[in-house]
Amino acid sequence: MKQRQVGIIGGGLAGLHAARRLQAAGIDYVLIEARDRLGGRILSVDQHGQPCDDGFDLGPSWYRPHMQPAMAELVAELELSAFCQSSDGDVIFERMSREALQRYRGTAQEQQSMRLTGGTVALVRALSRDLPTDRILLGARVSAMTLAPGGVELSINLTNRSKQSIIAQQVIAALPPRLLEATIALSPEPDVSDTERWRATPTWMAPHAKFFALYDRPFWRDAGLSGTAQSMVGPMVEIHDATTASSGAALFGFLGVAADQRALLGQDALARACLDQFARVFGADARALKSTLLKDWAADSLTATEADRSAAGHILPSTAPWVSGEWQERLSLAGSETSPSEAGYLAGAVTAAELVVAATLRRMAGSAR
Repeated sequence: MKQRQVGIIGGGLAGLHAARRLQAAGIDYVLIEARDRLGGRILSVDQHGQPCDDGFDLGPSWYRPHMQPAMAELVAELELSAFCQSSDGDVIFERMSREALQRYRGTAQEQQSMRLTGGTVALVRALSRDLPTDRILLGARVSAMTLAPGGVELSINLTNRSKQSIIAQQVIAALPPRLLEATIALSPEPDVSDTERWRATPTWMAPHAKFFALYDRPFWRDAGLSGTAQSMVGPMVEIHDATTASSGAALFGFLGVAADQRALLGQDALARACLDQFARVFGADARALKSTLLKDWAADSLTATEADRSAAGHILPSTAPWVSGEWQERLSLAGSETSPSEAGYLAGAVTAAELVVAATLRRMAGSAR
């Protein structure tokens, strides 16, 4: 059985950032990711929906440097290029289906939202480029964790149906607490107060779906529109310009249709309804599209659980420990939802990883004395 100093569960932003920090500290770690790719909820794709290095963000897109310094510092450290979210032009408000659209002059944002050149996946590429491939295990689901002498035994199911076990002195669970509680069996069982809290913590992005329409050019700008719209009619409740830094023109919207209803309607019906809405809001040119993209995160079993199918509001940040009892000296939670600031956002993942790595290194130093 292989032994590592640290086992990281989850290869999203938090897991990758933790791995990079441990790599710099000279720690022997393994990063275990259930998907066949790194990034987790960070997913940038081309017009065909395939992951690419310069695409449209089906997951998180924005960060705000002045409000989220942890994210801004990481972007600077990695020497990534960023650009402002397009917001020049008027905003459309759709209040009722029988009422004319309302058009308002756009206002300058005090805290400008930024996007990364190449898509948010640029973070994934930069964080993983110096990580040795033998420290990363893709297509590997941790099914159980068992406290063992000197560490934690991780039971892993691989995509080829084989199984593997690893002993780690410390474990960093860099995935949403709710997903941890629903998919990984812990022995001995954690304190009930911990599992109840994990289960009750909403998973960021999990209830949501994003629809994209891709175009040859950002035609809405010709009409003095920003591409931003708010709607009480739907099916999209919030719409934005999703044009990339390389001039890939697109609009996207967050669907206001609940996950169960989305499943009943099906993707084709949802796409037609969204295109009808784009045409209502931005005119007939909205139908002259190249392709469409739809990502329903509630249908992604590596992101969402049944509890995530209904929106439950945003996560309330907390400084209270996420693990107690017998597990508190071996297990740390580092998903973005566990951050004491900007919980659920990209910046939250960065902060959570920083705090957990620091605590893990302190524990390891203490046990070595």
